[in-house]
Amino acid sequence: MRRRPLLLAGLTLPWVAQAQPVWAPTRAIRLVVPFAAGGSTDVAARILAERMGEILGQAVVVENRAGAAGFIGAEAIARSAADGHALLMGTTGLLAIAPHLYATMPFNVERDLTPVSMAFASDLVISVANAVPARTLAELVALARARPGALNYASSGAGTTTHVATELFRLAAGIEITHVVYRGSGAAMNDLLAGSVQIMVDQIAGSIGQIRDGRIRTLAVTGTARHALLPDVPSVAEAGVAGAQASSWGAVMAPSGTPAPAVARLSAAVREAMTQPALRARMAAAGADPAFSTPEELAAFIRAESAKWGGVVREARITVS
Repeated sequence: MRRRPLLLAGLTLPWVAQAQPVWAPTRAIRLVVPFAAGGSTDVAARILAERMGEILGQAVVVENRAGAAGFIGAEAIARSAADGHALLMGTTGLLAIAPHLYATMPFNVERDLTPVSMAFASDLVISVANAVPARTLAELVALARARPGALNYASSGAGTTTHVATELFRLAAGIEITHVVYRGSGAAMNDLLAGSVQIMVDQIAGSIGQIRDGRIRTLAVTGTARHALLPDVPSVAEAGVAGAQASSWGAVMAPSGTPAPAVARLSAAVREAMTQPALRARMAAAGADPAFSTPEELAAFIRAESAKWGGVVREARITVS
């Protein structure tokens, strides 16, 4: 089964027509991951950093700056020197969801950060505990409609991508399910395995082991098509809930004011890295689909994603304390 190429619109435009970048790094580049080491964002960032370092001739060093929903790491980059040597691995939650949840943030996505390139995306999976008497997404929807509010769903935290994506599914399916908040996906998954909660929407990378072991039952993937890691699992559109389509993604950002030649060179380095078969295979094995874009395409993509998730936050009345 061939996996669709994950490129943003417009990437077929000839790169040779663009001005050739003349900037080159003069020292190691810092790539901040605003989350703890070992997660899917961290793994993808480290795979990319290794290859970018080879392409640029300077090490790209991943630095984990976790805390405050990713704000600590993002603010660190937003306040860094805008010289091309400081980068952020931004994510859906940080760049497109958080601005709609928090009245005040220590940085402004559009004002303080500059898009460089998309890096990866990961489909999510809608899974249920094995004790749930639903073998298809349609059966789960029917069960939830028959028992409004009786089924619980787990998320890795209020306002996280898994929370907001589940609310998108709930709204698209027209069902009522009850949110149970956890501190991290590990604790949420443990309770799904135990049957304490019935439903969980999670990144493929976080669920694939339990799925393959038969410890949970996955009913749909949230991408536009079936995923290569789960070829027997239908997409949400195939399963009858097309409005639940979503992905968790990562994008390389730089401090606002970073010179255009530096942004162009860094973006080209991401593009070159992402076309390498070995890198693509490593990312795919980690549950991430490699992606790249021009800075302009990424800016438009973030605006579109922000509008989408902002609508979900408002319609579902999602709040964070």
